[in-house]
Amino acid sequence: MLRSIQQRDLDRNRWIKISMAVILGLIIVSMVVTLVPGLMSGPDATSPETIASVGGRNVTVVDFQRQFDQATRNQAIPPMMRGFYAKQLLNDMIFQRALEYEAQRMGIRVTPEEEAERIKEILPTAWSGNTWLKDRYTSEVETRTGMSVEQFESVLRDEMLVQKFHQLVTDAITVSPAEIEQQFRWRNEKVKIEYAVIKPADLASSIHPTDADLSAWFAKNSSRYQIPEKRSARYALLDLAKVRESIHVNDDTLRAYYNAHIDEYKVQNRVHVEHILFKTVGKTDAEIAEIRQQALAVLKQANHGANFEDLAKRYSEDDGTKPKGGDLGWIVEGQTVPEFQKAAFSLPKGTISDLVKTQYGFHIIKVLDRETAHTKSFEEVRESILQRVLAQKATTEANDLEDQMASAVRQSDRQPLEDLAKRFHLELGETPPAAITDPLGYLSNSPDLQQMLFRLQPGELSRPIQTDSGYVILTVKDVLPAHPGELAEVHDRVLADYQREKSIDLARTRAEELSKRAEGGEALEKAAKALDLAVKTSDSFSRTGSIPDVGTGRQVDAAFNMAVGQVSKPTQVGDNWLVYRVVSHDAPNPVDLAKQEDAIKQQILQTKKDAAFEAFHTALVDRLKQEGKLTINSEAMKRVTRSS
Repeated sequence: MLRSIQQRDLDRNRWIKISMAVILGLIIVSMVVTLVPGLMSGPDATSPETIASVGGRNVTVVDFQRQFDQATRNQAIPPMMRGFYAKQLLNDMIFQRALEYEAQRMGIRVTPEEEAERIKEILPTAWSGNTWLKDRYTSEVETRTGMSVEQFESVLRDEMLVQKFHQLVTDAITVSPAEIEQQFRWRNEKVKIEYAVIKPADLASSIHPTDADLSAWFAKNSSRYQIPEKRSARYALLDLAKVRESIHVNDDTLRAYYNAHIDEYKVQNRVHVEHILFKTVGKTDAEIAEIRQQALAVLKQANHGANFEDLAKRYSEDDGTKPKGGDLGWIVEGQTVPEFQKAAFSLPKGTISDLVKTQYGFHIIKVLDRETAHTKSFEEVRESILQRVLAQKATTEANDLEDQMASAVRQSDRQPLEDLAKRFHLELGETPPAAITDPLGYLSNSPDLQQMLFRLQPGELSRPIQTDSGYVILTVKDVLPAHPGELAEVHDRVLADYQREKSIDLARTRAEELSKRAEGGEALEKAAKALDLAVKTSDSFSRTGSIPDVGTGRQVDAAFNMAVGQVSKPTQVGDNWLVYRVVSHDAPNPVDLAKQEDAIKQQILQTKKDAAFEAFHTALVDRLKQEGKLTINSEAMKRVTRSS
């Protein structure tokens, strides 16, 4: 590909700058590409190193591991999710091979000219006028993507092939006016309900089984109450707090630290602000005008003495600061958009701005405090420096001692724990019996500690293990084998489970009774009161709106097809039960259809295209399996998804 670009570099000069997110998206987000193509002469489909074979091209364990490492680079994936990601990646790699096979059969390919144009779009800086800069191109690819040129171009070709098939499959898909109108109604029609929520959690404490009831229930469910193996430990602790207490630091040392880190104590011009945000992103002009009027009404409340934090919690649409009463903390010049900065830095302390319009919407800003640029004096920061220096010295000393302790254990991991404690001035202690997932008493809840305790043989010493408190050496004190639990041992768990199970039945029964009484003509509020239940009335909501204590409108979708006054059957929402009566229906405003038509059309079109391509994906894979062109080594697949 490098050679083919070089041959064409004199007559190509169309470039479109595309952000780095596109390049990374090719690697991580789509996860549809294969970084290292399988070799035609690679392992056969029966080899334990071959996961799948498509038309003679293999997906090998090496292929998979390289791509998995590349795709998950710099991402913290929870261990329990790694198998899921691995399986998804394998399915995508197999589909890519299937696409390549189908493309060859149908004569579909990515031409060198198409590939060159795509590279120009992505990496325009690799050209100067009409001159292609080979070294810069290589450097840009390796720096921006972390891949070699060969890998990058392979990724690009695979992605372009997917796009060709996607276009082929979805180009003929259209959206009818009837579909748009139906979706418009679905989005915009609203209902209002009065409702009662029956929560099992609220009923559990009212359930008081007799000893006989609990014993009988335990007898039926005793297999759920196995007591795992438990171990107790003796330990020797190098306490970081005590190490720190033994360290003394004079002012000369602190001043030297201050002078060496003076830049850290320079304070820029800054203001401490709160704000209330009314978002306008994606809104029409008419909607923005309405939002502005709402913001002005809130501003009027703020200027007439209403609590600013309460107003922010109620009205602000900044999810990050809303729970904190709109508090943005200290901001410095250049940290916010220009309009916001100009207003915030021009207001006196304690004052509230007029409406400030930014790209995000309308803001109401309150300045809580302000500071001009200065350098904090040594006296101002002495205490923080002292704590930092003490922590550094304590860590260094503790690390040195840990090395010595580890060396002593390596020399003999069967020596008396008391001897080690005396030698290194360690604190001795014992932990109560604990299962492998339980905290070890006073010691921190560290998986390393817990797992180490269950790996040790009696009489054996562990290596020093770092915890929040310091470094710990463990040895096993007692081992309590796993056994079936007796009711006395697990009484509290059994009682809680009994109450939980019975409260679910009770909630359902209450809901059924409430629904029956309301359907019989009794007012919902009166029927609920007789059952010691509270009734609320919602605001009008759409299917995507929310209902307090219930969730979204989708969870009461049946309400949109019920008559006014009709009472629902008992409806389970999560762990709770719901009974409601329809109070009113609000039909969509036909005027809004023109405003929403384009957005609705694009959303429906994208949904239909995604569904069509997914159907094509499934059909292609199934057909190749039936034709014997696609074979999968199930054992190899299980192995890599389990160990990844």
